[in-house]
Amino acid sequence: MQLRSIALTNQKGGVAKTTTTVNLGACLAQIGKKVLLVDLDPQGNMSSWLGLDIHNLGKSMYNVFLEEVYFEEVLTKTCIENMTLAPSNVALAGVERILAHEKGRELILRNRLLPVAERYDYILLDCPPSLGLITVNALTFVKEVFIPVETKVLALNGLVTLTNTVQVVKEKLNRNLEVTGIIACRFDGRTNLSNEVYNQIKERFKDRVFDSIIRENVRLAECPISGKPITLYAPESPGALDYQNLAKEVVEKEKLSIL
Repeated sequence: MQLRSIALTNQKGGVAKTTTTVNLGACLAQIGKKVLLVDLDPQGNMSSWLGLDIHNLGKSMYNVFLEEVYFEEVLTKTCIENMTLAPSNVALAGVERILAHEKGRELILRNRLLPVAERYDYILLDCPPSLGLITVNALTFVKEVFIPVETKVLALNGLVTLTNTVQVVKEKLNRNLEVTGIIACRFDGRTNLSNEVYNQIKERFKDRVFDSIIRENVRLAECPISGKPITLYAPESPGALDYQNLAKEVVEKEKLSIL
C-alpha cells in the first residue's frame, strides 16, 4: 500500500490528541500495519506514555531538527509490535527560537523523515497545541490532517481557524495537504452539548467527520499512567472498541480517491 502520512493537530490543548495518536497507532499496528509515531510536542506526553524517561533522552526530535543526528538514530521500539516511536521532550521547545532565521526551516522535518518514510504504512505525527514552526514542519511533510475535537465545548471557531491555516500551508508549501478526518473525542451522549457539537461539526464538515466517535471513558483517562495503549490496558473497554472502530474506518478511507 501507499504510505499514509497524517498530522494530528489542534491548536487547543486537552482535546485527546495524544490519546488518539497513541491508540489509533496501536490499533493500526495490531491489524498488521507498520506504524511510526513521531512526538512533536515538547511536553513529550506520548514518549513518556510509551515508557521513556523523557528527562534523560540521549537523542530526540530536538537533535533531528538541529540536524545533529539521522532520523533513524532516535527511533525506539514500543510495547506494540509493528509500532515505532520517535521521541521528544522539553528541549524541542527551543527549536523555534534556534531556527527562527534559518533558510528552509519549514522543510527540515520533511528532509529528515523522507529517507525512512517508505518503511512504514502509516506515519502519525502528534503536533504541539500551537500553530508554530514545528506544526508547520509537520504540515509540510504530511498529506493528511486529522483533527481531534473535544465535543464538550463549542469547537467550531477553532476548527475553522485550523482548516484556514492548513489551506495557507497547502498553497505555500505543500499542495498535497488535505484535512481528511475530524474525530469527535470525549463524547458524552447523555449531554445535549456533546450531541449539539457533533451535529454542528458534521453539518459544517460533512464526510470529513469520522462516523466513529470516541466516548468519554474512565479507562481511557487512566491509560497513559499504565504505559500502554488502551488495547493492552483495557481491551474490553468502550475506549478500546472506539479506537478499533476508528482504525477500521481509517483503513477503509485508504480506498478513497483523495489519497
